[in-house]
Amino acid sequence: MANAAGPPGVSAPSLAGVEARSRLEKILCQINPEHLKRKSVRGGMVAVSAQVLKFGLQTGSVMVLARLLSPEDFGLQGMVVALTGILGLFSDVGLSAATVQRDIVTHEQISTLFWINVAVGAALTVLAVALAPALVILYKEPRLYWVTIISASAFFVNGLAVQHNALLQRAMRFVTMAKISLVSLAFSSVVGIGMAFSGGGYWSLVGMVVSGTLFSTLGAWLAVPWLPGWPSRRAGVRKMLHFGGTVTANSLVIYLAYNAEKVLLGRFWGAEALGLYGRAYQLVNLPVQQLNASLSSVAFPALSQIQHDGERLCRSFLRGYTVLLSLTVPVIITSAIFAEEIIRLLLGRKWMEAAPLLRLLMPMVLGFAMMNPFGWFLMATGRARRSLNISFLIAPTVLVAVLGGIRYGAKGVAFAYSLAIVLVVIPVIAWAIHGTGITLRTYGHAIKSPLLSGVLGGVCGLGVKVALGAVWSAIPLLIVGTCVLLGVYVWMLLAVMDQRALYADLLKHLYQPARHNMEKTPNQE
Repeated sequence: MANAAGPPGVSAPSLAGVEARSRLEKILCQINPEHLKRKSVRGGMVAVSAQVLKFGLQTGSVMVLARLLSPEDFGLQGMVVALTGILGLFSDVGLSAATVQRDIVTHEQISTLFWINVAVGAALTVLAVALAPALVILYKEPRLYWVTIISASAFFVNGLAVQHNALLQRAMRFVTMAKISLVSLAFSSVVGIGMAFSGGGYWSLVGMVVSGTLFSTLGAWLAVPWLPGWPSRRAGVRKMLHFGGTVTANSLVIYLAYNAEKVLLGRFWGAEALGLYGRAYQLVNLPVQQLNASLSSVAFPALSQIQHDGERLCRSFLRGYTVLLSLTVPVIITSAIFAEEIIRLLLGRKWMEAAPLLRLLMPMVLGFAMMNPFGWFLMATGRARRSLNISFLIAPTVLVAVLGGIRYGAKGVAFAYSLAIVLVVIPVIAWAIHGTGITLRTYGHAIKSPLLSGVLGGVCGLGVKVALGAVWSAIPLLIVGTCVLLGVYVWMLLAVMDQRALYADLLKHLYQPARHNMEKTPNQE
């Protein structure tokens, strides 16, 4: 229970560092549970809107860069990302999640975690530099040496902002988070495209990544007026470190399983094959991943605040899960049916070999859309160990499948990857909901409407392609087919499946005028 000297969620300040503690108290003022739903709905709308804009920016930059660069350029970056992605899992060692999930945090705790994150970022930079020669030997590609060294600088820069970003998320300052994300992406895209126009080749992609991290870090520091104190051994961070370590282990296992195919493709089939696969993977996974990330940024702090109210927790999670699945299913089905048209429009004719890969990866993305949201639920309720154990179920299944498919190249890998995810999706969900209050009946009710609506919409969209594909060009076919698919999907979802009440309730909370005690403060949207 919080001390009366400070707001809920913050311990009573001591005499030292009064100004820093005062700033922290303003940042961490806990949302009144009475208004948590309204705050979450509005935050979700802000987050999804920001992700739509981000998707537009990213798609636009990919369209430009795909025409200025070659598949080999993207493949070279993909080879380095295979290493930096693994090391990046340790960049916050799960301590941002620990800051958000914990009921009460103190200035000393967050300060100690800040310096741990900085030390980890520095160590990862040094380690990446040390591993650069090994990467050159692995892929037999000398150009990777300096690409790895320059890319490594992002680890240290990112370590400076981990706790500031965690404070933004804990305080549910979603507008600020969206602004930082969009501005950093816009500036980094300008840097990357500018370098590509100047003949920078694969260095354009490196410059885009590094500058994006720098802009994001600067934005977090400007948004959070808090300066860390010195680390303390008595800050009481042992449980937070344990939680963060479990989160990191979970991320590591999942990352290795989900990215092993890229390492194997680059090693045995070369940069061009990896470049084609990587573009297809990004196109198919990016919109779903962004939707999941946007709602996760809202759901995780919101669910953490009601983790001790089991009935409300389950009800809130399933409603959010239904909304997320309703948004992702039409995206997945549209991409599967109109893969050739999407590739031709976004990447150009020289990338058409990526179209069958895009289609083969669709079952994998649907499986991700159904499994990944349970990460919010398990982490918010302190079940990080179960999440890790589930990862140990997924990882070997995916690795065995990919090893079996690698001999057939990118298509074999895409098919094997999707097959593995299809095989584990039901056991994973059953394990995730066991003993949580979510039953198979309530879960089935949550997924029934979007899945059945998606099937009917997909059949109608496929009918358009079969009927008009031979006579219409790619762009009008894509536009008309997508409109038909989405129109049938929305009609089925709202009218036949009777989901109007759910979305009417969300709109009510989105547009309902805020009461006087929900007015903005200088430190809180």
